[in-house]
Amino acid sequence: MTEHKLNPEVLKTKQHFEILDGLRGVAAFAVVIFHFMEIAYSDYSQNFIGHGFLAVDFFFCLSGFVIGYAYDDRIGKMGIMEFFKSRVIRLHPLVIFGSVLGLLAFLFDPFGGHPELYSAGRLILLFLMSVLLIPFPVMSDRYFNQFGFNAPAWSLFWEYIANIVYALVLCRVHKRVLLVLTILATLGICFVAQHSGNLMGGWGKGNFWDGGARISYSFLAGLLVYRFNWIIKNKLGFLGLAVLLALTFLMPFSNKWNWLSETLVVIFYFPLLIALGAGAVLTQGIKKLCVFSGKISYPLYMTHYAVMWMFGNYYAAHKPGPGQLGLIISISAILLVGIAYLVMVIYDIPVRRYLTSKRKQG
Repeated sequence: MTEHKLNPEVLKTKQHFEILDGLRGVAAFAVVIFHFMEIAYSDYSQNFIGHGFLAVDFFFCLSGFVIGYAYDDRIGKMGIMEFFKSRVIRLHPLVIFGSVLGLLAFLFDPFGGHPELYSAGRLILLFLMSVLLIPFPVMSDRYFNQFGFNAPAWSLFWEYIANIVYALVLCRVHKRVLLVLTILATLGICFVAQHSGNLMGGWGKGNFWDGGARISYSFLAGLLVYRFNWIIKNKLGFLGLAVLLALTFLMPFSNKWNWLSETLVVIFYFPLLIALGAGAVLTQGIKKLCVFSGKISYPLYMTHYAVMWMFGNYYAAHKPGPGQLGLIISISAILLVGIAYLVMVIYDIPVRRYLTSKRKQG
């Protein structure tokens, strides 16, 4: 049984949808810009990318589609434990790296912060919770984020939950049952949006369960697109779809109607973009850009927030003007992409390659 589970053909990664990979990179970059801008403009109506946080819902929807595509026809052969190993090897090295980076940024922030207020034992506990992806929203000076050292890790927590539910339940259910579950999840996300006034929650102490509602719908919707083969052939290409995705992040922020506009985007528009992305024709000239964009997306997402805390302290102390602010954000965003690339090449890929080789050795 063990030899069968570790058969290279069973564990082999399937061919990627390069355009969807590219769109993941667009969403990750949008998150970075959004996080810079929300520090400078606490009034989201003044933030040109005030809906950048919806990139997380796009990630969740894309994850449902990709997990279904990658594992529906082979999880029975590879077994649940091998599936979990695959996901941990893929996701957790950067969870650990992001935690280390976050701790170092907290201890050595040149622009402020108060690490002296925390005992060594407290810091070790916070770090371990971050590494183990156990929500621990106790840092008041970091707005009670679920993970004070690496705020975006909250979505990885829910990604793991979705993967567990997929392996134990969703991989086995008929697509009609999946449709019913998605409809129920639709009611959940509508309630959260109307109750909270937006779909921004999940990251902090007071909105933990909002994250559960967000991934429940979006992951199921992505899986539904794959199971029903709702793939729409088109000639929009990567650039056309990238523009359509970016429009959701750039749409005006209205405190009165956010709950409705965001819900419509998540329920209908993101699954449509996944269906279009899976059916779009990729031109050879854009392929390398899509591949790079997809590869850099996760390292960028999991490493950028350490800089955000430092930027926040810098902004509070110096209050740069619009021109200087634009220059700082532009240069910082480019540098963050460069750092993410180095982390990917020097750390993430070698670590995952090593863990995969040890796994195949049994």
